[in-house]
Amino acid sequence: MSNPAPLDADAVLWSADAGDREGRPLLVLLHGYGADERDLFGLVPYLPAQFAVAAVRAPLAPPFPAPGYSWYPIENLEDRDPVHTTAAATRLLEWTDAVASAHRSVGLLGFSQGAAVSLQAMRLDPGRFAFAVNLSGYATPGALPRDAELADRRPPVFWGRGTNDDVIPEFLIAHTTEWLPGHVDLSGRVYPGLTHSVSEQELADVRAFLDKQLERLDT
Repeated sequence: MSNPAPLDADAVLWSADAGDREGRPLLVLLHGYGADERDLFGLVPYLPAQFAVAAVRAPLAPPFPAPGYSWYPIENLEDRDPVHTTAAATRLLEWTDAVASAHRSVGLLGFSQGAAVSLQAMRLDPGRFAFAVNLSGYATPGALPRDAELADRRPPVFWGRGTNDDVIPEFLIAHTTEWLPGHVDLSGRVYPGLTHSVSEQELADVRAFLDKQLERLDT
């Protein structure tokens, strides 16, 4: 379980044909537990059109009867060993290796598990990704060898979560609240009444964050 299969290149949903996305900044969407690549792809109309968007499928099938796919097992989240999240992030890095040369930058947008994997991938290779959007996710506890390098680079990260999210354990929220400001250029918002989901206000804030990243990439 700690060594998932490579991501399925044939399962990726793209917002544009190959000839129309080359040279554009790439935004990779990573869905949450029990979903698939179609879940976040519905956000494409709300995202800046300058991005070529790729929605990837997680490599694991959750235990029956859960539907969809997962990035890592959700059992024993209290275990602070980051091995499962790191293994999933490694698969994401391998996939981006195959596609990144066609794009001038790569950013990540993940929900829940996908958000945790996004941050973990950024920690594994701090120079790889231009930014990350963390929706209802968390930073995985446990030190990684390049955390100090990440803290020096301080890439932009947006973290959005709801006050009524009862899915992510409180200790992970507390850890993320403490960990992120010391390692990234953090922005974001806590949304009153929001559950483990995404609201229209949050989407508007994400759009503003992504517009800012495009401006930064063009300077």
